[in-house]
Amino acid sequence: MTTTANRADHSPRLDTILMVEEFIKENSGEYKKTELWNNLPKKMMYQTFMKIIDYLISSNKIGADAEGYIIWIYNPELYKKYAAREDLRIR
Repeated sequence: MTTTANRADHSPRLDTILMVEEFIKENSGEYKKTELWNNLPKKMMYQTFMKIIDYLISSNKIGADAEGYIIWIYNPELYKKYAAREDLRIR
């Protein structure tokens, strides 16, 4: 039986998520997952790191190239530019 404490063991805090986001933005395309984890400014459990990576992928903030390097892809300004175009609206 899993207790509440066990389920929350690897739940990342907001400051940790933001730290990983910022590190990826600054180092986009330089590291694969394990290298990225090893070079973070603050150490964390790999399971916690993977939850953050899964979240960032599902929210379309990061992606990986063909070789597995993690890349920051989120660009809200570009989204706003194209979202405002009438000819690109979903009908």
